[in-house]
Amino acid sequence: MSSEDLEKYETEMELALYREYRDVVHLFSHVVETERRFYLANSVDVTVRGEGGEVYFEVTMEDAWVWDIYRPARFARQVRVVTFKDVNVEELAKSDLEVPESGFRPGGR
Repeated sequence: MSSEDLEKYETEMELALYREYRDVVHLFSHVVETERRFYLANSVDVTVRGEGGEVYFEVTMEDAWVWDIYRPARFARQVRVVTFKDVNVEELAKSDLEVPESGFRPGGR
């Protein structure tokens, strides 16, 4: 597979993922952003923990959807994430749930 074929495949996968996001976002009440992933969830609990001078965050989500093009099953009943960087949790307002039909550019290009 050439690098051009791989880039085309990843672009198509990103576009398919965005379309899936657009179709499911209205099912969720929260957006969760960690250093590695983006989630939609209906229940979120963030606990700040510390051990030996290190601070980390334990994030537990229920009824979650994971933004990951390489993950075959993006829906999960329960997710637990441990991260050493900040966690951003936002409650979605109904107006936030309206995703525009156009304007998405795969790969941010």
